[in-house]
Amino acid sequence: MTGWAFVAPAMVFVLVFFGYPIVKNLTMSLENYSTTTFFTGAAPWVGLANYRTIVDDPIFVTTVVNTALFTVGSIVFQFIIGLGLALFFRRHFPLSGFLRSLLLLPWLLPLIASAAVWKWMLDQGSGVLNQFLGLFGIAPVPWLVSPTFALITVIMVNIWLGIPFNTTILYSGLQAVPEELYEAGALDGAVGWKAFWHITWPSIRSVVSVVVVLGVVYTLKVVDIILGLTGGGPANSTQTLATWAYQKSFVQFVFGQGAAVSNVLIVVSLAFALAYLRMTRKEIDE
Repeated sequence: MTGWAFVAPAMVFVLVFFGYPIVKNLTMSLENYSTTTFFTGAAPWVGLANYRTIVDDPIFVTTVVNTALFTVGSIVFQFIIGLGLALFFRRHFPLSGFLRSLLLLPWLLPLIASAAVWKWMLDQGSGVLNQFLGLFGIAPVPWLVSPTFALITVIMVNIWLGIPFNTTILYSGLQAVPEELYEAGALDGAVGWKAFWHITWPSIRSVVSVVVVLGVVYTLKVVDIILGLTGGGPANSTQTLATWAYQKSFVQFVFGQGAAVSNVLIVVSLAFALAYLRMTRKEIDE
């Protein structure tokens, strides 16, 4: 009974704030849930009609492709840059602690505020980036209003936001690698790239797995940055599953279809979350 008493608050929290919304979202996706439901309380049962509607929508394929490109592009470059910075800060040079704290700045700023600043910087007419490029005779680039550049631009901003997470976690993993391994490896000629490949990488492999899986889960549900920069446009070129679910529910007010889109996203996120739990359990066992 004592054990259950300690566990009970966490169980209640999970059921109320996670369990109920998920179940409610699932039932909404099977109903014709609209604004009239708030007044009448009636939501006719439609079964899988909402799922068929979103799958048949031409935008569905676009959002899936954009979600994949946005996630893969963000994760790859966040990880590469984060790992490079983690290896750089491992040298413990003067002011390294101060620079690491500055690196956390994107985390300290509200995402909507960050999006507003980036939108101002990337404005085609008066943005500071285009003004800087103009000094070299380069024509203004339509970073946020061109279907060609918009998705790339949003990915770049999201990379900037994700670098602190990758750097911090990977840096902590590097700190756990014993210096004795490098000293012993140096005697056998394992220096530079060889030391990284044969000592560093195997030692932080479990940390890398966690960083990548969590990064995918976080990136899949990114909404605020995309809405703040492009709103999913132009011409749905930056529309992802997360933003499309938002548009369906809170712009078009077809809550059943919005719930269906978000459930697709939940299933994808759940797959990566289960992979994360499995990796974590394996690491604990080892």
